Amino acid sequence: MIVCVTGPMAAGKNVASDCLEQIGFVAVDADSLGHIAVENARDSILREFQAIADSRKIALLDSFGRINRRNLGKIVFSDKNLVKKQESIVFPEIEKLLKEFIAQNQGKNIVINATVLYKLEIIHSVDKVLFIDCPKIIRLFRAKKRDKLAFSLILDRFKNQKQLFAKYKASNADIVRVWNIGSRKRLLRKIKVILNKA
Repeated sequence: MIVCVTGPMAAGKNVASDCLEQIGFVAVDADSLGHIAVENARDSILREFQAIADSRKIALLDSFGRINRRNLGKIVFSDKNLVKKQESIVFPEIEKLLKEFIAQNQGKNIVINATVLYKLEIIHSVDKVLFIDCPKIIRLFRAKKRDKLAFSLILDRFKNQKQLFAKYKASNADIVRVWNIGSRKRLLRKIKVILNKA
């Protein structure tokens, strides 16, 4: 069985992924794979964005010659078209890495921890999407405690994820919203009930 754990910022995706590992799933974090994918696509990223970086006096490489993801973000997130260009370079690499992970763990239950898996073809290989959710006010204070960001920046990120559930629904994935408002033990119980019905 392949399960995707997703949901908005600070709703508890990582906790849900840990819960699944606790009951025997092997986990892969798509964000971590994204970091590897950026390095794998280093040459393509430089070809696409180096001129813009030079014009804005932004260093695309760090002192070790790796892509500086924060600086790449400064360029990319200023323009929706640039976001699409970056995704067209990096997402195929993430897809490839996910497929490799699935192949290496054939016969095992797998959980993919990912925010935007609906943008990848591999969403059609997923048996169940657990959309972990939580009231906005709880998420706000969780994010503040965890990330130490200004409330305005957190709210901007929340706004960008506003249609996340609808986007997963539109992908025709088998999706269940799981409210994470109690203890970890309670979340694990909810997940077990959902998977037993699958």
